Amino acid sequence: MTRDLLFLLRPGFEDPAFPGRHFYCWHCALIEGVLASFPALSKKLEVERIAWPHPRQPVIALVGEEDQSLPLLVLADGATSRHQTGSHQGRAFVADKDAILAALSERHGFPDPHP
Repeated sequence: MTRDLLFLLRPGFEDPAFPGRHFYCWHCALIEGVLASFPALSKKLEVERIAWPHPRQPVIALVGEEDQSLPLLVLADGATSRHQTGSHQGRAFVADKDAILAALSERHGFPDPHP
């Protein structure tokens, strides 16, 4: 991968544990809002919105089965970040919403969230 890849959940998903209800991931919605607020900066990374059910094959292919929770920022080949939360086969990733926001600031010039 030549650019960072951000995985987000597609909103409006169903969870079999809650029949008849539809959901969104509020961590993903928060990051979607940041992306929408800074569209020029958002173009610096790839964004893939995927379905809620496991297994999440596009995620597994990059970071393994253990790290399918979203949102997830997978760093470009060879890249590292002080905000990364793990790595898989030499590929660094960021799996925490706050760490993702910090990495977007660090790596792509997004403003910092106000304390």
